[in-house]
Amino acid sequence: MMQTMEQKNIETVTAFIEAFWNESDMECTDRFLSDDYQELAYESKEGLKRFAGKILEAFPDKRYTVEEMIAQGDKVLVRMAVKGTHTGTFFGTAPTGNSIDVTLYRQYRVVDGKIAEHRGWIDMVTMWRQLQAS
Repeated sequence: MMQTMEQKNIETVTAFIEAFWNESDMECTDRFLSDDYQELAYESKEGLKRFAGKILEAFPDKRYTVEEMIAQGDKVLVRMAVKGTHTGTFFGTAPTGNSIDVTLYRQYRVVDGKIAEHRGWIDMVTMWRQLQAS
């Protein structure tokens, strides 16, 4: 059976989330992101890698779990949760040992099997509250 474009796009985004966010393979961006990739959440491809590095440093056991994924045309919308333990410095905040469980939304645009655009939102209010809880 032929795969629809939407199914292929979901597979691409799923594979990217697994490789980049869960396996922390920073070099996989060469494989998954288009040459004219537009990063609308973290300024640039390099900014995206820097942010992922900060998350990895602060929450080395982090795990991203996709809860919902909807594809329409070239867009893929993802709702996911990130869980982890704060055992490293996070934007100047010393390790608290607290656990986080935070919701994120990401919207990807996929063109010819490559991610061409990303915008995202993370519930930082909840994250900071969880980090400050004693």
